[in-house]
Amino acid sequence: MNELALSPGGADALLFDLGRVVLDIDFSRVLHCWARHAGCEPMQLGLPFWRDELYRRHEKGEISDEVFFAGLRSSLGIEISDAQFIEGWNAIFIGVIPGIQQLLARAAQRLPLYAFSNTNAPHVAHFSGQYAEVLGHFREIFLSSTIGLRKPDAEAYDHVVQAIGVPAERIVFFDDLDENIEGARQRGLKAVLVTSTDDVARTLDALGI
Repeated sequence: MNELALSPGGADALLFDLGRVVLDIDFSRVLHCWARHAGCEPMQLGLPFWRDELYRRHEKGEISDEVFFAGLRSSLGIEISDAQFIEGWNAIFIGVIPGIQQLLARAAQRLPLYAFSNTNAPHVAHFSGQYAEVLGHFREIFLSSTIGLRKPDAEAYDHVVQAIGVPAERIVFFDDLDENIEGARQRGLKAVLVTSTDDVARTLDALGI
């Protein structure tokens, strides 16, 4: 339970990250697709660009896909089209994480469910249709590219808490990254680090759901 004290009735809302919590992703699939189009080896593209400022601005909706992909052409040293970038970009999605659909359905019978994802417009356009069934469990999905805020920034959590409309300490947040868990806890949310669906199941059990 990640040393988190939970008890039956201990939450008024549940908040879920999407990537590696609800939807399985694999970044290597992105690099393999881009490398195939560029005629190079995937290892040549293994730069940590997802940590740079251009990446963060794209996830906050501050720059267009075209500007982002132009930046990637420069940083990765490849010449592929925007359409090829998007093809690889969306190859990151593997499918729904086994078992999470049933857990969300179970939880939704008792509490309102919300999602909060650091993401970007091409990914949203892809997963909104591809995984509409599992995403239908959420009352609202907060997207960094729409709200202009991203985890683990304090103002992002404050925005989501205010939109949900219950006290932060009555929201249980599930995420797969330590930095996002820590950011949530600093803003008063109860946060659970997810390494598998077992972490979600145990949390629901502890909450009496």
